Amino acid sequence: MFSSRSKDVVPAPQPMLSQPAPSTKRSRALSAPSIVSADLVVNGTLTSTGDIQIDGRVEGDVHSVGLVIGEKAEVHGEILAEDVTVRGRVVGRIRAKKVLLAATSHVEGDILHEAFAVESGAFFEGNCRHSDNPLGETLKSDAARPATNFETDTTPAALFAPLSPMAT
Repeated sequence: MFSSRSKDVVPAPQPMLSQPAPSTKRSRALSAPSIVSADLVVNGTLTSTGDIQIDGRVEGDVHSVGLVIGEKAEVHGEILAEDVTVRGRVVGRIRAKKVLLAATSHVEGDILHEAFAVESGAFFEGNCRHSDNPLGETLKSDAARPATNFETDTTPAALFAPLSPMAT
């Protein structure tokens, strides 16, 4: 009950065990996605090491791990991501490991993918091609395609060349 020990005794420090660094998936799951809200228009490239949710309009490329494009959202540019869910409108190329086109989606452009799913009712106009490494693959048409002046020539045909040249 009562002890004769002094209350000022400090316990010996315990050795610290090294903790492994959190994995990318774990840290990604703990962080909230970056959100482009419905009233926001972005001109330029969006780059994130996490997830992005777009509910507004993006005029430029989007690079992220996960990407969700909301029903009222629009993206005009190239998308590079691990996992893409499209519920809104995309005009441009999509390169991703997993692509889901929801029933409300409208996509005009080519898709390079590892896994691809399309819900009934989705609109898709473009070429679709499987790749074991869609994010790392250099597209043949990228080297052959001349630089485009985005300010004067904004037609989809001028902005986005097909994934592979067609034989005529």
